[in-house]
Amino acid sequence: MPHTRIRLPRLLAAGALRGVRSRPEEVLLGCALFLFASAARAADGPAVFGIPVDFILFAATLLGVALFHHHVLKVALGGLAAIAAYKIVFTGFKTGDGLAGFGLHMAHEWVLLVNLLCLLVGFALLARHFEDSGVPEVLPKLLPEGWLGPFVLLVIIWVLSGFLDNIAAALIGATIAASVFKRKVHIGYLAAIVAASNAGGAGSVVGDTTTTMMWIAGVSPFDVVEAYVAAAVALLVFGFPAALQQHRHQPILRNIQAAHRIDWARVGVVGAILAGAVATNVTVNLKFAEAADHFPFLGVAVWVVLLAAVPVRKPEWSLMPDALKGSIFLLALVTCASMMPVEKLPPASWQSAFTLGFISSVFDNIPLTALALKQGGYDWGFLAYAVGFGGSMIWFGSSAGVAVSNLFPEAKSVGQWLRHGWFIPIGYVAGFFALLLILGWHPQEPQKAAAAAAQVVQAPTAGKGL
Repeated sequence: MPHTRIRLPRLLAAGALRGVRSRPEEVLLGCALFLFASAARAADGPAVFGIPVDFILFAATLLGVALFHHHVLKVALGGLAAIAAYKIVFTGFKTGDGLAGFGLHMAHEWVLLVNLLCLLVGFALLARHFEDSGVPEVLPKLLPEGWLGPFVLLVIIWVLSGFLDNIAAALIGATIAASVFKRKVHIGYLAAIVAASNAGGAGSVVGDTTTTMMWIAGVSPFDVVEAYVAAAVALLVFGFPAALQQHRHQPILRNIQAAHRIDWARVGVVGAILAGAVATNVTVNLKFAEAADHFPFLGVAVWVVLLAAVPVRKPEWSLMPDALKGSIFLLALVTCASMMPVEKLPPASWQSAFTLGFISSVFDNIPLTALALKQGGYDWGFLAYAVGFGGSMIWFGSSAGVAVSNLFPEAKSVGQWLRHGWFIPIGYVAGFFALLLILGWHPQEPQKAAAAAAQVVQAPTAGKGL
């Protein structure tokens, strides 16, 4: 079978180019997969042209998601089954061989997966609470007229994400957009909402999973906050064209004379859930960081408040099936990524940090961040921006993107996301090099032992799962 084995990568690439017609997705997805595969050439195990078979299977899964966006859940679950079966039979896991190794691997990942599931489903119910509160209907009176209104909304999302989980910030922003634009939200603007939420959390140690991981590992919050320089530049670069695009597609609709009643009880429920999530995040990471490796505190906290508020206002339980389907899709990709044999990253430099941003669009940024912390030598502000914002380039590249796409299924297309959200990759590049020119690259070593940094791969706060 040597002939078949040699042609496999070519067949995958040819299929991608035939199935994806527009150039943006060819370029970005192809470059990300190339960088992704190149980083894995040193891994052990069966390989084709030096690329481990594990990565070829994962690449095929990602291409399947990109090409068959109406069947993403089936593709993701099929890819997960194929990768798991391959590793059980042929290579084993870091935790051991065969089914026993797979079981131990999943036992190692369950905290992250449960947190993601709880947050994605819980925040979907929170978004409906917010929508039904009547607050989004009042906002058209408060936002500026013309294209500046959509831009100010992106700024609000950017600010919210600095202290809220970025899934929550993205869903709140998408809910407001659905109201002020009467659900006629352009796909490019949806991509900008996700980008604003991911960029806004990049400089805050409570705004994103990756920055929280750095905080747990001993990186000072002041070493991360410089990412806001890049995030602010990126917001300006992608925010203005996205706002103009949305204004042409559907301006903000105002009805100044209409009387809108705000349900303050629902507003209180939303505030309580968000306050509980923020308080749990800060308390656990400051006081119980080691225990957080063994229990999904954040996801459980969201559901405790959500269920406690049922006597006040019941959630829209009918949203659960669709939210669960979208969540399971993301969990399948995160699990696939966790099984990849990534043992090390290229030597730390601004070039490698820049590259990690593109890899983050197709690969789970949690293990990437854990490996970077273990390796050391990065400027943590650059790394936080790269892995935090990079996932915005593709709809399934971050948990915020998956959450927003669950509200707007038309966004579940790599081609449409890249075609209409072309300004997101440009914003990423502009922000990164603005940070490089303004502050420069100043690598720092982690403040804790490498062993402590290695443990944060199980960090419980799941602001960005992929």
